[in-house]
Amino acid sequence: MSGTGSKDTFEYAVLRVVPRVERGEFLNAGVLVYCRQRDYLASRLNLDVDRLRALDPTADAEAIGRALQAAADICAASPEAGAAGREALGSRFRWLTAPRSTVIQPGPVHTGLTDDPDAAADHLLRLLVLPVQPPTE
Repeated sequence: MSGTGSKDTFEYAVLRVVPRVERGEFLNAGVLVYCRQRDYLASRLNLDVDRLRALDPTADAEAIGRALQAAADICAASPEAGAAGREALGSRFRWLTAPRSTVIQPGPVHTGLTDDPDAAADHLLRLLVLPVQPPTE
């Protein structure tokens, strides 16, 4: 927590895996979170290979994992990200969330308020990507 108590606007998008683009079926596999006021851009990833195989038994999970990792590298400005990783945070987020017809596709961009973008990213991963857990008694 930042300790300031103030909330800032953030934007987020889900990263979807569309193993057979022609079918349009997808699996949520990550989230991208951008908060301009806090100079924050991050991703959270979780590729559920069993669910991927349910959509397409022939999907190349390793290649898909590498493509997801490439998006994470761009968010983190990793040296592996090349020129895209050296762009400003907002430019990287806009590039990653631009519509595309590939196996990795961003969902629509949404907004929220947070005083802790890191915690918001973790929450969005649990809410939108990880398998739903049954309630405990």
